[in-house]
Amino acid sequence: MKIAICASEVVPFAKTGGLADVAGALPLALEKEGQEVIIILPRYKAVAGAKFGLKKLNPRVSYCVIGKNIKVYFIENDKYFKREGLYGDKHGDHKDNLERFAYYCRATLSLLKEIKFRPDIIHCHDWQASLIPIYLKTAYANDEFYAKARSLLTVHNIGYQGIFPKEEFPKLELDWSLFDVGGLEYYGRINILKGGLIFADLINTVSPTYAKEIETEEFGFGLEGVLKDRKSSVFGILNGLDYDIWNPQTDKFIAYNFSVSENSGKEKNKAALQAACNLPQAKDIPLFGIVSRLAEQKGFDILAEGIDEICKLSIQLVILGTGEIRYHKILEKIAKKYPKVVSLNLRFDDPLAHQIYAGSDIFLMPSKYEPCGLGQMIALRYGTIPLVFKTGGLADTVNSANGFVFDSYSKNGLIKAIKNASAAFPDSKRWSTLKSRAMESNFSWAESAKKYLELYAKAK
Repeated sequence: MKIAICASEVVPFAKTGGLADVAGALPLALEKEGQEVIIILPRYKAVAGAKFGLKKLNPRVSYCVIGKNIKVYFIENDKYFKREGLYGDKHGDHKDNLERFAYYCRATLSLLKEIKFRPDIIHCHDWQASLIPIYLKTAYANDEFYAKARSLLTVHNIGYQGIFPKEEFPKLELDWSLFDVGGLEYYGRINILKGGLIFADLINTVSPTYAKEIETEEFGFGLEGVLKDRKSSVFGILNGLDYDIWNPQTDKFIAYNFSVSENSGKEKNKAALQAACNLPQAKDIPLFGIVSRLAEQKGFDILAEGIDEICKLSIQLVILGTGEIRYHKILEKIAKKYPKVVSLNLRFDDPLAHQIYAGSDIFLMPSKYEPCGLGQMIALRYGTIPLVFKTGGLADTVNSANGFVFDSYSKNGLIKAIKNASAAFPDSKRWSTLKSRAMESNFSWAESAKKYLELYAKAK
């Protein structure tokens, strides 16, 4: 199968979030399954030619190779992409984002013809690539080259939709007839993701539960009606985890390597983490870890509401991340009040993140909504028991056999779950079983890639 992956960010070239991880890892897993894959993304200022060994295809396109033979093509345009930030800078979103990504989508379809890569599937990601399915069904509707091409649109977070003023519609080079309720019109504005959801042959999200949630008013962000209309074409596939990076047996960032069969290093990593974070080195106190963006979506509203009561329990808490200033201030105050309970680290620190996953007993992830989530998967890999709210990918990966789940999104629901986990911790037999089940969980990209291939086949 010939597959074109189209995304606005791809690891290791450009990244702002989980989309880049998926767009970088999935092609490699598909190649291992014997598929012919290429990747197309914009060439941003940060993509240095020398660093990645880029070669010129033509004045508008450069390329390199990853994996065994995956060509990665970069759409070049200094006016649109040679600037700071992928989507915006410190002043906010770039004001010409509609124009920028419309150019990327048109250039992508032109490139495929130029390199004579006749795709079976064009796999588009999020609103930035959502014009591709639209152009396929309009501008390229009668183009023999694309006669057999089908499109899949993956929605990583439906909260990001690409909404722009009606006056910018001509920049899309589409007929005005598409600016209506059955097309890209959304309360008098342009909604690019809405158009993609309507025109793509198939749609998927990054977990089965999230695929159902976005059809509801609570989680659909205004597009639940569109998704209900296309219910039979909406699927959910969990993101995978790169087990080469997240592997306690080989992880260079942790103090002691360990495995499911030889996990004595787990306790040693806990002691090392406590020492590094200036917490008392107590084996019998459950150590909770958080690696997260400090935002309401991630559950910090209910955590902040109950944090004082939580810190009075017999626990320790290590927090790593940055985010909304209000949560910075609340947590800074708490860390000063409970220095033997809370270690607060308001920064990005990849080595410390690995150490928290390896050294914590329990990983706290009370997200209000979570399309997929990788933190809980990483925690499971390291035998750190996840404590999560029952939503999205968290509900699909964590259950009573390998973690703790609460289903009442409130301060009291969170505190009750923390108390339940803390009460279970001293039961060494139960805890050992939990750790083994956690570490034996398999969320590899190999599994996800096979499910994507099944989904691609449905689009034929």
